[in-house]
Amino acid sequence: MQKSQAVYGAILALALSSCAVAPEGQSETAPVGPAVLSPEQEQGALAGQVDFRSHVAPILENRCLPCHDGHALPGQYNVSRRTTAFAAGPAGPRIVPGEPGKSLIFLNPGGTHQNLQVMPPVGNRLTREELAILRRWINQGAVWPAGQAGVLTR
Repeated sequence: MQKSQAVYGAILALALSSCAVAPEGQSETAPVGPAVLSPEQEQGALAGQVDFRSHVAPILENRCLPCHDGHALPGQYNVSRRTTAFAAGPAGPRIVPGEPGKSLIFLNPGGTHQNLQVMPPVGNRLTREELAILRRWINQGAVWPAGQAGVLTR
């Protein structure tokens, strides 16, 4: 009896240790990185004007579009084109030009929205630089080309 209790205790301790909270910014199901943009692209976006096609579109296509393309999760948020990306949802505005603190497209990946799950829940989370680029893009007016130039693809 003593031996089985010891084995049970060891198994329980091992199981509980695997449930520990991951350090901030890390998760077993959604680790950070690798970066979508090259270091040169990141530097350019963080130092100057953020360009949608060069800086923002690759981040959205890689990190968001796999689930939010209008097909993978029908009826859910769709970032594949400007009209659907800017549309407000039940939790509020998704992109508010000039206000990243009110834009769910920035708050969810950053894990700062109190009522919504961090995005993406599975796969690679955005790097600090990618979040900073999204913040700068929104602060700079969230310019997203209309028409075919603003359509995202995988």
